Amino acid sequence: MARIIGAIATSHVPSIGGAIAKGQQKDPYWKPFFDAFDPVHEWLDRNKPDVIVVIYNDHGLTYFLDKMPTFGVGAADSYTNADEGWGLPVRPPYKGDSELSWHIIDNVMAEDFDLVTCQEMQVDHAFVVPMQLLWPDGGAKPIPAVPITINSIQHPLPRPERCYKFGQAIGRAIESFPRDCKVALLATGGLSHQLDGTRAGFINKEFDLWCMDKIVNDPEALAKLSTKEIIEKAGSQGVEVMCWIAMRGAMHGLVSAAFSKYHIPVSNTGGAVMIFDNQPAMALAAE
Repeated sequence: MARIIGAIATSHVPSIGGAIAKGQQKDPYWKPFFDAFDPVHEWLDRNKPDVIVVIYNDHGLTYFLDKMPTFGVGAADSYTNADEGWGLPVRPPYKGDSELSWHIIDNVMAEDFDLVTCQEMQVDHAFVVPMQLLWPDGGAKPIPAVPITINSIQHPLPRPERCYKFGQAIGRAIESFPRDCKVALLATGGLSHQLDGTRAGFINKEFDLWCMDKIVNDPEALAKLSTKEIIEKAGSQGVEVMCWIAMRGAMHGLVSAAFSKYHIPVSNTGGAVMIFDNQPAMALAAE
């Protein structure tokens, strides 16, 4: 059976991809952020996951404002990248795992979540930038991925509690997958930031650190927040934390933080990197 071994969470702003493309990882502005991924690389080398499930929000590459599904799952054997207008290099296609994708789709649909199933899907910077951070150029190729999207762009948005339950359903689906494989989760987005309006550039460090604590020890507290409360506390784009909430819901075992780093500013964003270890419930029951 498949096992969720843990998760990684990170910010995904396009300027990170620009810094990678320009080789600015050691520049004073960027170095604290990129250095936080050394423990991530060590964790991946040590745990060697077979597949990664990426939970993120699409910014208009696969969907657009006229058609914005609440939840979507990629069901392809590969996923292409395209120019979004940020000037980032277009990346080669990413390998998918359609067998696991369809298993997740079938099982999550059976729990009354209505999904958009994407048999063709382009992945934007919210997927590509974190994958570059986890597997830098010159390193090992990224492992097969299952992309899962949550709408944080077009209102009405899903409630954080709904996202948490969505994540729980994803976790149950993965744990029932009959293939013997190690699955890692990747949640991307946030933390606090606002890109427009009178609060453009807004960052709430206190709220970000609260989120980073609660996501480990009390995820229900995050899930109980309303979408409006998150926007008030974290900015209009801070609702991307819903991807983190869904990721945390997918881990049903004993969850602990293996690493945590917060750095501001990261292009007007509260930049965070976290690693979570998950001791599956079955292993706990056997002890």
